[in-house]
Amino acid sequence: MTNAASVRPTNASSLQPLLLIGLLFFVFGFITWLNGALIPFLQLVCQLSEFEALLVAFSFYIAYVVMALPMSALLARLGYQRSMAAGLGLIGLGCALFIPAALSAKFGLFLLAQFVVGAGLTLLQTASNPYLVLLGPAESAAARISLMGILNKSAGVLAPLVFTALVLAGLPHIDQQSLAALAPAEQEAQLAMLAEQLVLPYAGIAVAMALLALFLRQVHLPALTDAVPVRTVTTAEVLQVRHLRLGVLTLFCYVGVEVIAGDTIGLFGQALGLPNALSLASFTLFFMVVGYVLGLVLIPRWLSQAKALQASALLGLVLTLAIVLLDRSSQVIATVLWGWTGLPLLPDPVSCVALLGLANAMVWPTVWPLALQGLGDKTPKAAALLIMGIAGGAVLPLLYGALADAQGHQQAYLLLLPCYAFILYYALAGHKPVVARAH
Repeated sequence: MTNAASVRPTNASSLQPLLLIGLLFFVFGFITWLNGALIPFLQLVCQLSEFEALLVAFSFYIAYVVMALPMSALLARLGYQRSMAAGLGLIGLGCALFIPAALSAKFGLFLLAQFVVGAGLTLLQTASNPYLVLLGPAESAAARISLMGILNKSAGVLAPLVFTALVLAGLPHIDQQSLAALAPAEQEAQLAMLAEQLVLPYAGIAVAMALLALFLRQVHLPALTDAVPVRTVTTAEVLQVRHLRLGVLTLFCYVGVEVIAGDTIGLFGQALGLPNALSLASFTLFFMVVGYVLGLVLIPRWLSQAKALQASALLGLVLTLAIVLLDRSSQVIATVLWGWTGLPLLPDPVSCVALLGLANAMVWPTVWPLALQGLGDKTPKAAALLIMGIAGGAVLPLLYGALADAQGHQQAYLLLLPCYAFILYYALAGHKPVVARAH
């Protein structure tokens, strides 16, 4: 079998696939971070508790667990390019399911639609992430993923703003307090009207995904055929690799804290009575973009991938403590960082939730190359297992929701401390391959 590095494209020949992969990262960033606005929106429409509202995230991210290994098998059968196209088609199908969900305002249908979208993203990410790692030199993989992250999180900044503009445009302000003042029949009519606002935006996304899937089937991408194993690699065989196992657990922790930072800031703001709570996720995603830009500049010239991961974990620990300890009535952080721009000021704990985006930005780009180092023909199966780590986005936000219902949002963020502590362990020691001792 030829070494994978020998079939990597040159810088010139990799530009077109890099641009196309960038478009895909923009797409699944936009789809993923719609949840930041969708969760508080559905909490209102379906009259949900904090725990129930975060089932929206659970149904989305649990698809990565259920579907990762089947999608890995599909990747081995179809190859990278056709798998990406199939993933886009599946995302389109899930978005189409939002139409009957919105018309009926049935929460269960929304959860089913989210699961199907998550399944499509599972296939898309299982194919695109290792493809991106293998598209150039291993030591600059984090920089390439950082570039993709800028596109991904820029889409995430736009998603809540576009959602708010399309779904709430022309509607009077509706919140729990205004609904409580209405008669039951009027409440039901208002909520039905809100739910129906989802139909056109999601129909448009479904059509766009179908067209993009057809386009992807027609363009030429370097095959990277040697990156796909020519023999069957078992899950048990891959799990024997210690730094891969720990990498999966690290991504579990990371995706959990990333989703909590992006998807609960709106719930936190809504609980505090902040205006425009549905768009607060844009603050978190903006700081993620800043983090990705820093990563693109600093890695590998100034910072190794492991050092960048250490800095990210330490910043996450500091910000988590600040969220829990700072006064809600103070707006010092927002005043200093963006008060001069005219953007809305946020309470200090909410500002620190937004700043978690900066702490989180470099975790995904650094863990992937560290976890895949030296795996050779085990790479596609290992990528599927790493994708399964995204289950942290299903499990940890639910735990956060239960804690928020019991103790309030601010104290619930304590859940992030052990997660960042494990990420720090992986950055310091867990990522290092175990070298077999000679007998």
